[in-house]
Amino acid sequence: MRVAIIHDWLTEYAGAERVLEQILSCYPQADLYSVVDFMPAEKREFLQGKPSHTSFIQRLPFARTQFRKYLALMPLAVEQFDLSSYEIVLSSNHAVAKGVITGPDQLHICYVHSPIRYAWDLQHQYLAETGLNQGIKGWIARLILHYMRIWDVRTANNVDHFISNSHFIARRIWKTYRRKATVIYPPVDILKFSLHENKDNFYLAASRLVPYKKMHLIAEAFAAMPERRLIIIGDGPEMQKVKKNSGANVTVMGYQPCDVICDYMQRARAYILAAEEDFGIAPLEAQACGTPVIAFGKGAALETIRGLDDEHPTGVFFPEQTAQSIQTAITRFEQESARILPAACRENASRFASAIFGTKFRELVHAKWRQFQLSLKKTHQTK
Repeated sequence: MRVAIIHDWLTEYAGAERVLEQILSCYPQADLYSVVDFMPAEKREFLQGKPSHTSFIQRLPFARTQFRKYLALMPLAVEQFDLSSYEIVLSSNHAVAKGVITGPDQLHICYVHSPIRYAWDLQHQYLAETGLNQGIKGWIARLILHYMRIWDVRTANNVDHFISNSHFIARRIWKTYRRKATVIYPPVDILKFSLHENKDNFYLAASRLVPYKKMHLIAEAFAAMPERRLIIIGDGPEMQKVKKNSGANVTVMGYQPCDVICDYMQRARAYILAAEEDFGIAPLEAQACGTPVIAFGKGAALETIRGLDDEHPTGVFFPEQTAQSIQTAITRFEQESARILPAACRENASRFASAIFGTKFRELVHAKWRQFQLSLKKTHQTK
């Protein structure tokens, strides 16, 4: 089999790239394509030495730092990849990767991290958070997103089978494309995070500081609880907003390497998550350390965290993305913390181990390939 793997863009090593890393491990001989590749040299190890084929956007002015501003050109860019020599096309999609053009004798399987969030149900939130909900720029943004929605639905017809990273995203795929998806949870490298049963007296929130993560709400909640200590790890455009909402009991550490994050995860009393996540690997890494999670009770968190209604809970949910709701959940957690055992957290995280992802992904691709070959054979026999 000749296999091509298409990823939206390569600029950082985050959740989608961890999935890509495992897909590359499943098919080490595959060729890799990406709209742009500005991955720093020190972070390229996960690509296993594989070069990437990029689009014309790679060479446009300011693309290295502002490639997202070329969103309107990305459908055109991804359609220019000539994949006609491949038998299997695997796309890793949260924006435009699934839009590659394939023929009737090629099998296209798409792993969806999410349909384009800012073009669909999160459009109004995205426009408000970026200041594009009014004025001429706002109308241009709305027009581009309208165009992206039309293109996104049309290109879904070119995918033979969808895989989603959670049941939450499978529902979003059905709502958007009216297509069913097989759920294969993303890989969590739990071997990097050892169980640590003795906890220190602080809470942890670690994430990119971007609007939808709601990190400023976590800082605000703890500022109103000065007797409790919070550590925030991460960097991003919301840094100043987070610092402004923080009290003396909140330490904002900025970007930290993985070993530092792991150390704090192991020692934290609990990990705080305020975002509505499509999946969310960090909360599972925390649980792999034996650390409970206090999370917003919506999205895939409901699939990866066991609430207090479970016989073996691993965390506490709060119903609203507000500082008050977070405060109430922390109080509830402290009242019920004796029920949440580090070993139960670790056991829950083990359901998402990297080896499980690799096995399920390969099995599904090979099963779909066999079905596809049989259908081609029947078609040729009919002729």
